[in-house]
Amino acid sequence: MIIRLKKLLPLIVFLPVYGISQDKPVVKFGGALRFNYIYSSWKKEQKKQGGDFMYDMFRINAKASLKGVTLDAEYRLYSEEFGGGVLKQGWLAYRFNEKDEIQVGLTQVPFGIQQYNSHNWFFNIGYYIGLEDDHDIGVKFIHRKDEGLNYQIAFFKNSESIAFGGATDVSFSRYSYDVASMDVDGDGEPDYRNKETNQFNIKLNYKWQRRQFKQQFGGYAQYGGLYNLDTEEIGHHYGYGLFYELDYKAFNLKSEILHYTKSPENPETERSDMFAMAAYGSPYLVAAKANLASLAVAYTVPVSWGPVESLQFYNDFGYIQKTAHDFADSYMNVTGIGVAAGHLYTYIDLAAGKNHSWLGGNFIDDFAQGIPDAKWEARFNINIGYYF
Repeated sequence: MIIRLKKLLPLIVFLPVYGISQDKPVVKFGGALRFNYIYSSWKKEQKKQGGDFMYDMFRINAKASLKGVTLDAEYRLYSEEFGGGVLKQGWLAYRFNEKDEIQVGLTQVPFGIQQYNSHNWFFNIGYYIGLEDDHDIGVKFIHRKDEGLNYQIAFFKNSESIAFGGATDVSFSRYSYDVASMDVDGDGEPDYRNKETNQFNIKLNYKWQRRQFKQQFGGYAQYGGLYNLDTEEIGHHYGYGLFYELDYKAFNLKSEILHYTKSPENPETERSDMFAMAAYGSPYLVAAKANLASLAVAYTVPVSWGPVESLQFYNDFGYIQKTAHDFADSYMNVTGIGVAAGHLYTYIDLAAGKNHSWLGGNFIDDFAQGIPDAKWEARFNINIGYYF
């Protein structure tokens, strides 16, 4: 079996007296420890040393349930350089029945293919602009079943915040990318100081299965505010898209197209065609308006090589088309193999990028203006993780 791993609006929830019968609490703990081997085409010192082998992440997962009320939390500890300790997710839920559930807390935003729109360790390009595996704080209602219409409706008061007060900048220590602040001119004062607020999401997807074909098709949309800490005015942002996913025997295909627009109320001295995002301890600039397309395919082969149970071969491609005429588009492609061996899962990836902040180039504005004549850069990465 392949292991795929990839504050609040005041709210009163009236729960019905009926629920899932359970008299004793159930508590489960798990986690993971991961390491990375890295060899990057654009880092001369690293190439001379034959790459780096380093600590990636340690995490703890906790799940609990009693009488239909559940808890699901995941805390991750990265190095200080990459943000240190972060809460990836943490929510409370109540299951009304087998199909309907409400979640409150830091929960996944219902936008795009869930849980991941990718197969590799790097995710797909949408993750780096907050559009894959994003988590915000709010309330979400989920209606799900194996076949037929599924839907999610959510309201997020804001992205994950770790400091009280509406005048505080968004922390860079976070797992998922969110709108934030950034010192662009180097004067020690943050610029592009925006925060996500009062966001609504809806997602519909239809699932059906015929013989060995398992498919789902869906659409999604979101709309919310962007509060600027300097002008004290609220702009807006929105996004929408369509996706299709297919499973046939050992083959999986994920495809997606989407559009997003950010319209912050920045000071007149700051550009309106870009904004700042942050995660893993660092911010960068992103184009305020763009289209995104992605296509990810995978094929799983069962094997019996000692502890190795299966190999998953994949190629995940993503493309960001920026609508500003003087902005250069961004690309990402990851070819790799996932190796499952009991509790050990290893990603062997060759990740290539063009105008991609984490794959060579200029980290600060690759996802904004970019460089018209940018070259493709590549990173060979082996992530070894023990999941328990």
